[in-house]
This record gives sequence, structure tokens and C-alpha cells, in this order.
Amino acid sequence: MNKFALIGHPLGHSMSPLIHEKLFALSGMQDSSYELIDIAPENIADSRELLESLRGLNVTIPHKQAVIKLVDELGESALRYNSVNCINNDNGRLIGYNTDCDGFLRSAELLPIGGNVAILGCGGVGRMIAIETALHGGNITLAVIPQDFKNAQLLMAEILAKCSDACVRIVDISDLDGSYDLLINATPVGMYPKVNACAVSDKVIENSLSVFDVIYNPTETLLMKKARALGKTAVGGASMLVYQAVKAHEIWYGGKFSTEDVSKIITDVENAVDSMNK
Repeated sequence: MNKFALIGHPLGHSMSPLIHEKLFALSGMQDSSYELIDIAPENIADSRELLESLRGLNVTIPHKQAVIKLVDELGESALRYNSVNCINNDNGRLIGYNTDCDGFLRSAELLPIGGNVAILGCGGVGRMIAIETALHGGNITLAVIPQDFKNAQLLMAEILAKCSDACVRIVDISDLDGSYDLLINATPVGMYPKVNACAVSDKVIENSLSVFDVIYNPTETLLMKKARALGKTAVGGASMLVYQAVKAHEIWYGGKFSTEDVSKIITDVENAVDSMNK
């Protein structure tokens, strides 16, 4: 039996078992199991033996940095973000990766991330998206609340250190204006149960050609609804969630999946989320 797991704390309802079980089934790996393992922060430092007992695992908050001390090697993506969300057990050698960036890039494949991009928020996911956008040639506007200005400035410095010719500016989210090829919501505004909230004005949405929202619950945020009502492309967070899992399977055992199969899993996740909220 190949054992895989998600570690984090606290672990409430998670879509991970649904996604990974479907990916294992597509790979014909019926001898694989996927479980949720809740590890309190004070216990993570003593978890090396547990990690070694698993063929592979995913890592979520608050352990993405703490597990770095427990692995033997970091992949390039984990080094770039100093953050691990996927670990491969290669015959007892633990190698850490970050597949969140792959999840974003693959789900945003048809979106203009190399254009004029407004990113709402600069937290963990916003930081990753901003850096990836800069590395792909996007002109970035970081739109944040006043309390996050200092963090936004630190992020801007980090982006420029990694990509010296990047174009980055910081604005108060309430003052965001101008036209954008892509508007990305990397804040929790609009997340279930506060589904009637939207991080920006209708005018900002009207002036954006396309929208990406990292939120997957609800499957269609108010921001996405407004964008689609205007005939714009809007992509939700379920695709990012599934594609980062797909990358994990590629790392763990060389899994290969068609676009059609991945699209079906994204739909299954969205249907599960919608059923959960009824």
C-alpha cells in the first residue's frame, strides 16, 4: 500500500482526498491511500519519522516553512518561495517542492499574465502570484489595504531582487483605477460564507479584460459573476487547487493526465463545493 497524506493544522473539510483519489484512480493506482493528518505546530519538529512512513505528502498551513528543516533537499520552486507544499519520499530521501506556482500557471494558462496585471492582496498566495507574474513579464499593480502597505513594499523589493527589470507599483485597493489585461483576487474577500462581498468596484471590473480569483468556495464569487455578466473570461480557484495536486502526482510517480480528465476533476470539485453549501 502506497500511503499519501495532507498534513496541516487545523484540518477542517478538505477537497484534497477527493482530488487525489480521482488522480490515483486515473493512474490505475488502486493500492494507494490518501488521508488527512492533523499535526499541531508544536509537534511538527518531531514528525520526520511520520513523513518517512509516507510515499508522498502535501503540506498546508501552518507547516509550509516548518517542514523545510525536516526535508533533505529543496526543489527549485520551494527554494524560490521558501515554502513547501509537496514532499516526495525518494527511497527515504525527502525532497520538498512548491506546486502552488504550477497550479496557478496551469490554471491561468489562457490568461494574459504577461500583460498589465492588477493583483489584489500580497499575502502568501498573492506573493507567489506576483512573483510568477513578474517572471512571465507582467506589469504589476499591487492593490492592498493600508495595513498591508509595508508587506507590499517588502514584496516589491523581493520581486525586483528576483527580476530586476520588473515593473511594480503599489496602490491602496480603494484607489485602484486604470485598465488591466488581468485582475487577480488573492484576498479572502468573497469567500464563503461572505459571498456578497467584492474586493473592488464595478468600474475596476469593467476596465479589466479578464479575471482570476483564487477562491474556490464559492465556485463562482461575486467578482467572477460580475466579470462574466460583462462577457469577460473569469477563472476560479478550483482549477488552481486541482492543478497543484496534478503536479504533485507528476512528482511522486510520474503521473500523466489529459486536459479532459483534469477538467472533469475540476468540475467534480466545484459540484462537491456547491453541494456542501446547500
